[in-house]
Amino acid sequence: MSALVLTLVIGVGLGALYFLVASGLSLIYGLMHVLNFAHGAFLTLSAFVGWAVAQAIGASTWTGFLLSILVGGVVGAVFATLTELILIRPLYERHIEQVLVTVGLSFAAIALFEGIWGTDAITVAGPSWLGQTTSVLGASIPNKYWVLIIAAAVVLAALVLFLKKTRYGMIIRAGVENRAMVTALGIDVRRSFTLVFAIGGAAAGIGGVLAMHAMTYVSAHLGSTLLIFAFIVTVVGGLGSLTGAAVASVLVAVLQQIANTYLGGTGDFIVVILLAVVLLVRPAGLMGRRA
Repeated sequence: MSALVLTLVIGVGLGALYFLVASGLSLIYGLMHVLNFAHGAFLTLSAFVGWAVAQAIGASTWTGFLLSILVGGVVGAVFATLTELILIRPLYERHIEQVLVTVGLSFAAIALFEGIWGTDAITVAGPSWLGQTTSVLGASIPNKYWVLIIAAAVVLAALVLFLKKTRYGMIIRAGVENRAMVTALGIDVRRSFTLVFAIGGAAAGIGGVLAMHAMTYVSAHLGSTLLIFAFIVTVVGGLGSLTGAAVASVLVAVLQQIANTYLGGTGDFIVVILLAVVLLVRPAGLMGRRA
């Protein structure tokens, strides 16, 4: 029983990490129809800068940990904003060019990160509490997974409230449905779309710093590794659906952990099978809108 509880909670915690990475990806595609392959670069840069900030303040202190998350979110937002203004804005409605540009940026960013921080993974230390465990139904759950679950819940709630309860959120949703009408009302839709990119980058930045602490290392390939699962989650949940991304994150991660524990480490294979089944049976995703 304790082994099953441990597997399930770790699966939910890992799903929370997947959601933190996938939420910005899903938000940007859902509202702007931009498939951003450079999303992993936002995450990696934020993780490296967050690590540097934590080292300067004190990696084992809560102040260093919390400040690194804040700085990571800011770095992700700034990087994403510059990417939208310089590279994406001239290419709206030109999807092939968008893919090529963002893929190129991703490769260039990895090379740049390796040049600055090296090719070897850097071991990361955080507050000692993160490395401790909490007993639940006889299972010793690493505390870092509770942090991931709480962070994912806060990010999801903040994104939903922003889109449904704020003026800019309503402008963004209206601009997606009918950009010409919103522009005719004198509202600068482009500014709102830049804000979407910034929010997506901030979510990636927060996810990057927390991923760094969850995996206890940071490297130039951290973002690209997690981006694979983020795309799987986004497709399974439904492109552009935040709720779908949240549900799919937990589903994918729990299945992955159960398969790794009870089926001889076949978690990644099971996830790929799930992706194939969803694409064949419901191409729009579990909670995506049918064309």
